[in-house]
Amino acid sequence: MFAAIRHSAKRLIPRLFRRLARNSDGTALLEFAILGPAFLALLVAILQTGVVFLFQQTLQTATTQTARLIMTGQAQTQNISAATFVQDVCSASGNLFDCANLSANVQTFSSFSGMQMTNPMNNGNFTPPNNYNLGGPGDIVLVQVFYQLPVMTAPLGFNLATTSNGNALITATAVFRNEPYQ
Repeated sequence: MFAAIRHSAKRLIPRLFRRLARNSDGTALLEFAILGPAFLALLVAILQTGVVFLFQQTLQTATTQTARLIMTGQAQTQNISAATFVQDVCSASGNLFDCANLSANVQTFSSFSGMQMTNPMNNGNFTPPNNYNLGGPGDIVLVQVFYQLPVMTAPLGFNLATTSNGNALITATAVFRNEPYQ
């Protein structure tokens, strides 16, 4: 009797595996369960990168537009303060930014070759620079505007944060020679 059951089981098990191999019900669900998390992680990473690029380009455009106030001498003749300059950059960006996270660094140099950009990062911490020298007619000016953009950590460890507090530091730069204004 046990021999008959054993013989029957030997024929039944291969038949069962053949039927399961031919059955395609639930294949799409299984494939999505395997590939879905990786796809969603990639999608979140692409969206986060796009947001950072949008903020970067907007900040660069606003900085370039606002730096023209310095280049043409308007900032000097109207005694525009550093806080007003930062507010003007924020307004030129279409109020996309939280103005409290913006800071500016304006330096004057005697030559383009002697120019040094300020690095506001120190051990992963952002320290806003406090330079605000608009220069005079014919001076070479470096304008840097920094923005701390809050970013989220995407699945699978994708992280655009550059500061220890989890923000991405975005920098916009303009370099020019002041016009000979009066």
